[in-house]
Amino acid sequence: MKLQPQLNIRKAALYSIVINALQILAVLALAVYILYDGVNTALHGPLGDMVVLLLAAVVTWGAVMDIREAMQAGKLNVKLHGLNETVTQMSDLNIALRVQRHDFLNHLQVVYSLIEMGEYEEANRYIEQVYGDIQSLSQALKTACAPVNALLRAKMAEAKQRNIQVELTVHAVWDNLPLPAWEMCRVLSNLMDNAMDALGETPNARLEITLGEDVKSYSFEVRNNGPMIPEKIQATIFEPGFSGKGEGRGMGLHIARETMRAAGGDLTVESSQRFTAFRGALPKPLLTKEEEA
Repeated sequence: MKLQPQLNIRKAALYSIVINALQILAVLALAVYILYDGVNTALHGPLGDMVVLLLAAVVTWGAVMDIREAMQAGKLNVKLHGLNETVTQMSDLNIALRVQRHDFLNHLQVVYSLIEMGEYEEANRYIEQVYGDIQSLSQALKTACAPVNALLRAKMAEAKQRNIQVELTVHAVWDNLPLPAWEMCRVLSNLMDNAMDALGETPNARLEITLGEDVKSYSFEVRNNGPMIPEKIQATIFEPGFSGKGEGRGMGLHIARETMRAAGGDLTVESSQRFTAFRGALPKPLLTKEEEA
């Protein structure tokens, strides 16, 4: 299920442009009519000037309101896009859990039959394979944030398809993040996508994801063993429009860092010949006296 926006942003923008253009044309026409030399009208003179200024003010006010609404619509569109991704990932996770539950009894029956037939080595290999699949899924269920769990599961599955070995380490609960879960997912998703793209055809490609927290903050690290990011580029990698993926790209890292900073945190990068790591930290919300009690 996807969340469908209740407005067509492109259509709304077109209507806004047309309406504002008509307003401007109407004011210009009236201004010419009132102020044109030789027009004998009661509105000619100071009163006419006042009317023109008033209409200009109305048009300006309308344009400002339209711009504000367009900006809010843009923010809503970004939010809906993020929520759609989160819903899709959670749906995929739910399906994976249901499939695993459905298959569990079948796995037990197969193991029981192998043992009954005396095929102990085959039973052992079968159990190891099944255990690996279960362990892979359960690794992504270690936080209290369901959208983050769903994202981790989806990205681990994608990395497996791209022959990238993933190591997930979770030393955190993440149950009270200082920003919406979908925004946290957008940050992590951008970093993991960039890491997998950077790995490319790297031999023994490896992606390490670490989630942590302490008394004061939440933290994470996304590390890969791909090529080093040149020092010159490291200084500008978070700037809007920077990308090594071609024209029209390059907003992901900028958005990720701005999202972190808006929540009081930050995002940094470290790159060497051995690894490239993006690290983020978010301060924990201060507890009220009632919560501390």
